[in-house]
Amino acid sequence: MKKNVMAVCFLVLLSNCVERKKQDEEQKEATEEQTDTIKDEENTRALAVAHAENYFKATGTEPFWGLKIYGDKVELTTMEGDTIIVPHTEPIRVQDANIKMYRAQTEATAMDVIISQKECTNAMSGEVSPYSVTISYKKTGEEETHALEGCGSYVTDYRLNDIWVLEEMMSQKVSKEDFNGKDVPYMEIYTEDNRFSGFSGCNRMTGSLFYEKDLLRFAQIASTQMACPKMDRESEFLKALQSSTNYKVENNRLYLSNGSEENLLIFKKID
Repeated sequence: MKKNVMAVCFLVLLSNCVERKKQDEEQKEATEEQTDTIKDEENTRALAVAHAENYFKATGTEPFWGLKIYGDKVELTTMEGDTIIVPHTEPIRVQDANIKMYRAQTEATAMDVIISQKECTNAMSGEVSPYSVTISYKKTGEEETHALEGCGSYVTDYRLNDIWVLEEMMSQKVSKEDFNGKDVPYMEIYTEDNRFSGFSGCNRMTGSLFYEKDLLRFAQIASTQMACPKMDRESEFLKALQSSTNYKVENNRLYLSNGSEENLLIFKKID
């Protein structure tokens, strides 16, 4: 009798274990699906924001005109008040020069936009922009090709405008003990005037940003001249910062790389 009772108890226990394992697996699958869904939603929102925000703007005088380039369209406003919209295309790049040409055509209009990295001064305001812009467009049915010249600049990604604390360097977690025990490097980015300032592990640092679509460089870095132990770590950090060219903002992290798969630096956003 006891053996039968024990056998029944064992079977019940085994059944409960199997059922529990099944529930755990189902819960794990549900969690993974939920995580994938959240990531898909985040990517969709990021894409929507990229399309909603223009990343380049330009203006001209004689005649007056305005240009905005979005992730999905190029929008030109003429002096007559017309708004001409053509689809966004990948730019054609001129070899050995920072010149890009966007060429697009619709049933109504053919348009070329050429952006050159060459300082340009607005004829009326005197404002200096880092890029010269030339536009030519022709409406279907018209013989005349319209030519426009003006000045432009890239609109720095607003998500960069924050305080970022170093979390990883060359795929290795960092701590303040790696940098003289004071603090880990951090920086605050000011997108309005494309500059940054912060702490590099021993010294204070400051510099400027060079920004284009999907491209971010930290330039003209200057720092104080204090001497500290473990200066090699600070030098390693500054070298990585200066050599980075690509960036990604995701999950409150700023990832910096130089085109390779490995991230040079990973920063965490703090409020």
